[in-house]
Amino acid sequence: MSGSAEIPPQVQNLFAQLQQLKAQMEALGRQKMQVEALLRDAENALEELGKVEENALIYKNIGELMIKASKEEVTEDLAEKKETYGLRQKTMERQEERGQKRYQQLQQQLQEALGGVTQPTIT
Repeated sequence: MSGSAEIPPQVQNLFAQLQQLKAQMEALGRQKMQVEALLRDAENALEELGKVEENALIYKNIGELMIKASKEEVTEDLAEKKETYGLRQKTMERQEERGQKRYQQLQQQLQEALGGVTQPTIT
């Protein structure tokens, strides 16, 4: 096969879907890494905040500003962020699992369309 005109449209479509899904999975992986980093930051900040005295001077970032806040307020904010990031992480893990299954299905369909499927032998 020297040109794409010889490849059946069904095979071209499967290959395009496979490439698109691969790109989506790579983007999802990058997003998941960012969420994991944010989650770790929130966990570390909560841990450090636990070591601070109740009346310690604490500031939190709000945009370009640093505002004085109570330990309780900052702890609540961080706990909420930690929960949100944890939920986002779990959602992305489920999306990854579904994407991997779909990728395997598309690969198998592509192999079948190309006639390259060989049945494994059981010994």
